Amino acid sequence: MVKNILTILILLPVIAFSQNQPAKQQNDATAPLHLLQPDYDTPYNVPSKEEIIKVLDRVYNYLDANTPAKLTDAPGSELSDLSKVNTQTKFKQGDFRLISYEWGVTYAGMLLASQTTGDQKYADYTFKRMKFLADICPHFLKLEQNSPDARHAMFSVVHPHALDDAGAMCAAMIKAEQANIGADLNPMIDNFIDYISNKQQRFDDGTLARNRPLPNSLWLDDLFMSVPALAQMGKYTGKTNYYDDAIKQVLQFSKRMFNYDKGLFMHGWIQEMPEHPQFHWARANGWGVMTMVELLEVLPADYPGRDQVLDLLRLHIRGLANYQSPKGFWHQLIDKNDSYLETSATAIYVYSIAKAINRGYIDDQVYGPMVCLAWNAVATQVNEKGQVEGTCVGTGMGFDPAFYYYRPINVFAAHGYGPVLLAGAEMIELLKNHFPKLNDSAIQFYSKDVKSSGPIFDAK
Repeated sequence: MVKNILTILILLPVIAFSQNQPAKQQNDATAPLHLLQPDYDTPYNVPSKEEIIKVLDRVYNYLDANTPAKLTDAPGSELSDLSKVNTQTKFKQGDFRLISYEWGVTYAGMLLASQTTGDQKYADYTFKRMKFLADICPHFLKLEQNSPDARHAMFSVVHPHALDDAGAMCAAMIKAEQANIGADLNPMIDNFIDYISNKQQRFDDGTLARNRPLPNSLWLDDLFMSVPALAQMGKYTGKTNYYDDAIKQVLQFSKRMFNYDKGLFMHGWIQEMPEHPQFHWARANGWGVMTMVELLEVLPADYPGRDQVLDLLRLHIRGLANYQSPKGFWHQLIDKNDSYLETSATAIYVYSIAKAINRGYIDDQVYGPMVCLAWNAVATQVNEKGQVEGTCVGTGMGFDPAFYYYRPINVFAAHGYGPVLLAGAEMIELLKNHFPKLNDSAIQFYSKDVKSSGPIFDAK
């Protein structure tokens, strides 16, 4: 014991001396400081196809397990005999509804994921549930004949009363039909498009409007709840009146709601207001930018008005790019960087900007790095269960900042799932034809595959 104490006493001056010696410092003469690794909040790298598919698979596995395509008459009691559909029949409860605009986006996301990955399971997710809807709809129509006042499980499909009921589901159903679903979705498609074209409230100039929250309101959200369905119907039927209406909506909404100085849309516009407060809500801007890429996807190249839509898309993407946060996300109010970072809008921007790059609308060297960063940010929000975190819940229209700043976020906000699927699928497509590399620590895009891991020059 005494020997140990003596040893410690002898070593203490040596230890103290060594601790007081300055560590060998890295400086410009001893180390390449430009290669020091920053402490990024979001992974800063080029995503791989394999990494993206892992994210998509987590989302798929969660949704497939938690969105059953079944009916029930009572909790725990499945109804398999459709002839027994009655006023008490409901969808078997899962984590999300099967007929909502959010799930229209999800169905479309599954179809695109199947297309870009080559994995049929994603498309089968959509096919199974849409075939289920096609199978049960006639039985609920028959129920109405006997109970005309019944509000039943398929009521919003049979009797849509808002663009939310009709647009996204209609567009997804047309895409499923064109992908050879093997079920007849046309009765539902025709009903939805009839509502959009003939029954939804409009201004005198034909602009789609609502009387909520105030009379004669324009919601930017309604571009997406109408235009993609109209555009898909134009392609599906060959009738150009659908294209004309779709283009008209984009141009007439933008005339009232697009801020050309910021390159952003306001969320809401009220006809009778003497001024128009501008709150640039992120997800609404997502609906706006995604509307334009969806419309351009099906418009013939020389169609009148197409160039105006494309010009607006480019202005909007430039505006969005100006406000991306260093974490890769966009803020709940895009131009207010003290508002929270929001996942669903960021995912929609990933999809829309990557699609615009893939179609040659915008330059990959300018916008490719930011979309890689944005995807990496979105991927961090898909937890191990496959749930999407950081998504703002459903949001009405407000005219004060607190309304948007304090909207809750929730993993059961259905708005996040379809955009993540779309974003991942389009990123895979981006990686097929574009060649991002880390060069001198920064992500750069090249026109050919460059193998070097060091500084890259003259790759064009």
